Amino acid sequence: MKLQLSLLTAVLFFAGGQTVEAQKAKRDTIQEEHAIDEVVVVAYGSQKKETMVGSSTEVKAKQFADRPISSIGQALDGASAGVKVSTGTGQPGSSPSIQIRGIGSYGITTSPLYVVDGTVYTGSLAAINPNDIASFNILKDAASTSLYGSAAANGVIIITTKSGRKGKDSFNFGMSTGYVQRSIPEYERVNVYQYYPLIWEAIRNGRMTSVPTSTLAQANTYATTQLISGVLKTNVFNVADNQLVIDGILNPNAELRYSDLDWQRPLMNTGFRQNYELNYSGGSNTTTYFTSVGYTNETGYLIKSDFERFTARLKVDSQVKSWLKLGTSISGVSSNGNNSVEGVDSNSSYINPYRWTRTMGPIYSPYAHDPVTNANLYDNAGNIMYDAGSGRGADAAAGRNVIQETLLNKDLSKNYYIISRAYAEVKVDPYLTLSTNVGYDIRNNKRSTYGNKIIGDAAPGGSAEKYSITEQTFTWNQLLNYKRKFGQHNFEYLLGHENYKFTYEYLYGYKKGQIVDDNDELINFVTPTTLTSRTDNYRKEGVFSRLNYDFNSKYLLSGSIRWDGSSRFSKDVRWDSFWSLGAGWRIKGEEFLKNSGLISELKLRGSYGEVGNDRTDSYYMYKSTYTLGYNNAQEAGILFGFLADPTITWETNKQSDIGIDFGFLNNRISGSVEYYKRVTEDLIFQVPLPVSAGVPDNNISRNVGTMYNRGFEFSLNADVIRNENFTWNMNANASTLKNQVTELSNGITEIINGTKKVSVGHSIYDYWLRQWYGVDPADGSPLFLVADAFANTTAADIRTVNGTKVTTNFNKAKYDYSGTAIPDLFGSFGTSITYKQWALSAMFTYQLGGKTYDSNYAALMSSYSQGGALSTDILNRWTTPGQITDVPALNSSTYTSSNAASSRWLISSDFITFRQATLSYSFNAETLSQLGLAGFKILVSGENLWSKTARKGLEPAQAFNGTTSNRYTPARIITIGFNVSF
Repeated sequence: MKLQLSLLTAVLFFAGGQTVEAQKAKRDTIQEEHAIDEVVVVAYGSQKKETMVGSSTEVKAKQFADRPISSIGQALDGASAGVKVSTGTGQPGSSPSIQIRGIGSYGITTSPLYVVDGTVYTGSLAAINPNDIASFNILKDAASTSLYGSAAANGVIIITTKSGRKGKDSFNFGMSTGYVQRSIPEYERVNVYQYYPLIWEAIRNGRMTSVPTSTLAQANTYATTQLISGVLKTNVFNVADNQLVIDGILNPNAELRYSDLDWQRPLMNTGFRQNYELNYSGGSNTTTYFTSVGYTNETGYLIKSDFERFTARLKVDSQVKSWLKLGTSISGVSSNGNNSVEGVDSNSSYINPYRWTRTMGPIYSPYAHDPVTNANLYDNAGNIMYDAGSGRGADAAAGRNVIQETLLNKDLSKNYYIISRAYAEVKVDPYLTLSTNVGYDIRNNKRSTYGNKIIGDAAPGGSAEKYSITEQTFTWNQLLNYKRKFGQHNFEYLLGHENYKFTYEYLYGYKKGQIVDDNDELINFVTPTTLTSRTDNYRKEGVFSRLNYDFNSKYLLSGSIRWDGSSRFSKDVRWDSFWSLGAGWRIKGEEFLKNSGLISELKLRGSYGEVGNDRTDSYYMYKSTYTLGYNNAQEAGILFGFLADPTITWETNKQSDIGIDFGFLNNRISGSVEYYKRVTEDLIFQVPLPVSAGVPDNNISRNVGTMYNRGFEFSLNADVIRNENFTWNMNANASTLKNQVTELSNGITEIINGTKKVSVGHSIYDYWLRQWYGVDPADGSPLFLVADAFANTTAADIRTVNGTKVTTNFNKAKYDYSGTAIPDLFGSFGTSITYKQWALSAMFTYQLGGKTYDSNYAALMSSYSQGGALSTDILNRWTTPGQITDVPALNSSTYTSSNAASSRWLISSDFITFRQATLSYSFNAETLSQLGLAGFKILVSGENLWSKTARKGLEPAQAFNGTTSNRYTPARIITIGFNVSF
């Protein structure tokens, strides 16, 4: 009866739940965790935490096990100081981008290296079931990463999967279900009643500017006449076009003929997520095993976006002989789903639903209406008919309909993975161990797209594409580990060799001219437009060694070196060495602190080393290549495709780190403070070449630059209250980052790319923009600081305002640096509370400083929108001489200057996000044992629950470089579920 009442209470409280193991005695739990924390996973092995001199952060499964995440990458957000995350999109199954300790490169990847169970992993993080992961370790400095050599410049994330344990078999089942919603609200935009008078005003003001002899009455009449027939094309009110807006006022008798003007509602709604996990583990004195199956199904809040994944995994470890240990694991993964449009790559595309549901004017309906009755129209099959856009303005995607195209088009992916690992350990004697690790991964991605034949790019014939991509990686290393103790002197020596092989196979076909409906296979299309394939190969070989020494876990030394050869570079520069040295002093081990009750841990550590980066866009950086496929009928055609510099080589990352780890009051308060500096040399840039050189894209990639990243990292963890029934823990981390280019060579003084300019003395994320001055109170003109070349001219578009030379012509505006996208401070803070069988955890992420270039907002602030949506901030536009405002007058003649890219569109990147929270209840183990259960827990968990930014609609964490795009914004996910153990 007691059990029934407990179950009922918890279920009523949650309206559902999720699972985990029943709560055990607090004393046993704390002891077990302390024992596990003594040893952490490092490069090619493990090490006692107290003897480590490198910088790393370990995150265990219990910290993310109950969260509704599809990718382990989502658990990295806020997990460690120095780790910056560019949030993933709302596309189910997507993963975020990660940077560790700043910006490792300009022209090639800045992503960390991933290592799964001892070997390199290059596949999608979404292919790894988060519930199969025991821990991940973030390695941040050279002392921790240098054994990975040329792949370690951007940090390393080591993922360790779950294994079985000796003893009683364990059976666990968990499930969760919940909903998916948009987490970032939309920008606030004017409504249909406000819109027409605003556009009328822009036309009227423009007329008076372009025809100065016009009287106000004449300009008003002109605007009334042109508003519908000349500009907007559609009148959704029941009054005549020339009676809709009179003298800037919407006709008070005007009533809407129809009200279905919302473009977002048909495309964006509430999605659904469900997850099921089943695992079985156990073992004898010689063999342990762990097996699991999982199923995840998530539909996004955008229609036709979803992710379905099946995973199965088996891991076995066996002590075959006293001197021989063998182990193997294999994972099979099948995932499929409907892909949404990639907003970043298709930012302005007509099929981008995020752009056109945001920027479509509030006067247009996505549906066709009867011109007489205004009723919706339906086809012969009873399906609603969509408006093809012939009656829309120039800024409203005339001739297209993003809703209809989203519904009719298809973009599907199917992914199949095999992730396999095997190892053998031979204990030669008590001190010497020989081991080998083999990893083989294969991924096959099949993607199919269909372009409908009714409306859009593929109309009227229709089109189909087929992609097939196969990636294979093979890693084999051989390790010799010698570990010995002489009194209080402890030595560990590692010698290793590793081969890495990557093969990429690509096949693509595209055909047009659909024959019959409801069949998007290539055979159903007439005209082959493209059929191509390619195979890329990449090889790497390394020899490495490490020596660790400590005296009584008090004085610590570590040194490592690796020689790497990469097939990306020519034989003359293919090989290079990467190394590190580290030292530490565990002051807590000294006699004067050994028995201190106040100080429970105190360690000073530092390191210096060099690691590399060879992960360029091309696998053949040193080879000039030609592009096939430019044939003329039966005559073969080849084009010059890529000019190479045969001397190009690695980017080298020189890293220094100093830190102090501390703990007080039996580690109830613990943390660390660190300072790091990373200097990247031989940066790979695209060096401009003259057009007369006849080189593709007029550039060549060379090692020409140097830059540094430096900063401080702070981590703090505190058990505010810790007793048998109640614990309260708080944690926080904070990081700073300074990035600066210190050298450019080969005649390069600057590189301008979009909103940024790279030059010596500045960050690669510093903005280079026209300098916006403001709005002239006299006439509402947009004003820019004038460029020096025009400052002394007397042109009509140059004036002096408040003693400052300015211009109304954006082509004469001054360019200058305008702040940076890099924040002053970023990090996370959180808390966890347990009371008897209840547990609550929460985490917030934040950022202070830095700026975002909000082009999405800029698109809503046009001074002359011809059918595009407008922000409510446009209501603050200049209208009266003497008015002080930051929004120029609406004017169809000067709007290009008002809308021009400039520092006007920069805004603070400050944010705070309620990243995740979990509330759970674990039933009493003694009560459950009467039912044959080892544990039962129910919970509710949420992701991306709330955020505060400088502007409603702004998403400052979407890109490291501070830009915005019309992309699938992250989803808010809230689930309930349960876990049961036998």
